[in-house]
Amino acid sequence: MLIVIPAHNEEATIQDVVLDLKMHGYNDILIVDDASTDLTASLAKRLSVKVMTLPYNVGAWKATQAGVRYAKKYGYSHLVTFDADKQHLASQIQALIDCQNNLNTNLVIGSCLSRGSISRRVAWSIFRALSGVKVQDLTSGFRLYDRKAIEVLSKEEATLLEFQDVGVLLLLKTFNISKAEARVEMQRRQSGISRIFYSWWAVTYYMGYTTMLCLSKIAKRAHLIHEKVN
Repeated sequence: MLIVIPAHNEEATIQDVVLDLKMHGYNDILIVDDASTDLTASLAKRLSVKVMTLPYNVGAWKATQAGVRYAKKYGYSHLVTFDADKQHLASQIQALIDCQNNLNTNLVIGSCLSRGSISRRVAWSIFRALSGVKVQDLTSGFRLYDRKAIEVLSKEEATLLEFQDVGVLLLLKTFNISKAEARVEMQRRQSGISRIFYSWWAVTYYMGYTTMLCLSKIAKRAHLIHEKVN
């Protein structure tokens, strides 16, 4: 199992994150350095983990997808996506593994509803209604994917996405990827800012972008139903 950590300017936390993983027995780690301008990559290399340095900043999802494609290329059967800001805890990975073993799903999402602000909870509710994706913690990046899910997320269609939440879940739903949620604990973010909820402009952009994704899926579904009827 590969642990994939997208990281952009996370020098304040990257060592603690890697050491936490190693302390819990997770040694197969890939840091995807998203063109950091600080010491993120060099600090990670000192800890004897794999480091993939991207030539320019592509954002959290595309950096994550680079790690997903690495996992596919080298034949990994499972991967965990893990944040570099110390929100995610290595001790909670076993909860994802246990859930996948018990339910035999392709994807398990680490769900921590207590971290949801009012704006985040409102966004979750809206997008659950629009998308039909029944996931409580839609924006959690703490996920366990199996080989089938890795295959789907390596596709070109996934490259068009910007966030590892509703869009990815809609894509996986299209390819009949089964999913489940496991309750996990998370810490408060130790560095950086939320890529979605750090400003009203970012929230507005995210809401508009994701609404368009949801509506396009609804329109496509309605078109298919119309074709069947006629």
